[in-house]
Amino acid sequence: MSAALIAVVVALLLGHVFPTALPSLRRYDWFVGWLNWLGRQTGHGWPNHVGLLIAVGLPLLFVGALQFLLDAHWFGLPAFVFALLVLLYTWGPRDLNRDVEAVVEARDPDARRAAAAALFPEGGEPVVEGPALVEAVFRCALWRWFGVLFWFLVAGAVGALGYRLVALCAQGEAQRRLPADQRGIAHTTLAVLNWPVAQLMTFALALAADFDRVLGAWREWHAGGARLDVGFLGAAARASVASELAAEDAWVGDDPAQAPGLLELRDAMSLAWRVLLLWLGVLALLVLAGA
Repeated sequence: MSAALIAVVVALLLGHVFPTALPSLRRYDWFVGWLNWLGRQTGHGWPNHVGLLIAVGLPLLFVGALQFLLDAHWFGLPAFVFALLVLLYTWGPRDLNRDVEAVVEARDPDARRAAAAALFPEGGEPVVEGPALVEAVFRCALWRWFGVLFWFLVAGAVGALGYRLVALCAQGEAQRRLPADQRGIAHTTLAVLNWPVAQLMTFALALAADFDRVLGAWREWHAGGARLDVGFLGAAARASVASELAAEDAWVGDDPAQAPGLLELRDAMSLAWRVLLLWLGVLALLVLAGA
């Protein structure tokens, strides 16, 4: 656990020091090419139950075997470095802070809408309004940060890469290389992987912001019954941001960056960072407790 904490902290520091270089290295052309090759071998008639397992499982098998072999040398130092490199590679892949700042600094509605498209990787027309932007920030934080972090803590390099590959199969360029049935399986798998992460994010959000408002939003969303959908995270984030801006009596100035929607966007980004720091704090306590 202590090695995992060190790897996470180092990855965050390197991401801060190299905000442009690292995202440019996080390319998954090899995975798209791998999906294309599998499609050609099967005549694009992938077996429904094992196609996605083969596509994602074989790269993970290779990574797991390499991690196991490295762990036996030099007191596990090569394995630690390898896990750190995998975490750096799977984080993001885009820099969430830079994407949010691009929206805030845009000087006209068209430029703002174009910049906001990076916060809506599922496609569709980006909505440049406060509540939608708040939800988008937390969805992106789930996909870019917390999902990778959680599964890295659970299963090391295999967990981090597995989450990222499943996410790529559920949205983005890799999704377009899969048959329709496999896309549905990828979406369901990603929902299963996201659900515990989103629950922990919501609990941390309650601790970092207004506990009663977050709990109320969570309960209201779950009134319709248990679902794999993580919409409760967006509802909790909207409630938190609204509560904070009301408490701060945030005012709207003439500066375009102080428009109501952008104030909410900035506060959502600040909240996401606070939730991440809270996660790291809990992880540090577990390390100190000898977990």
